Amino acid sequence: MSALTAEQVQGLIRLGVPMAEDIDLRIDHLDGNKAVARVPFHGKLVRPGGTLSGPTIMALADAAMYAVVLGRLGRVEMAVTANLNINFLAKPKPVDLVAEARILRVSRRQAVCEVSLYSHGEEELVAHVTGTYALPL
Repeated sequence: MSALTAEQVQGLIRLGVPMAEDIDLRIDHLDGNKAVARVPFHGKLVRPGGTLSGPTIMALADAAMYAVVLGRLGRVEMAVTANLNINFLAKPKPVDLVAEARILRVSRRQAVCEVSLYSHGEEELVAHVTGTYALPL
């Protein structure tokens, strides 16, 4: 399998997971073991209290993991989330939410990933995620 570009991965995700279109998911960067994904800020993603909703944050983290797996392994669209653990650390600002995903380990059956999420332009971590993708045989 050959590696995919950020543009190719964004297209695959938006085609296979229609919700990605709803949140305007973008894959900004992809190389080997790292992906940078983003959800542009929009009022429809806000929860009471004026912050981005938890489901939006989790969706971005999961999509970033999927992106880094596709970017590294190629067209393995049937790879699925086996585990996702999230720690919400700070209230996101009303700006784009950015996720930096990296692969920690890949085996024949799974890819273990880590994601750091930030408000665009900020250094403070909004959330930290670890997760595992089960890979098709």
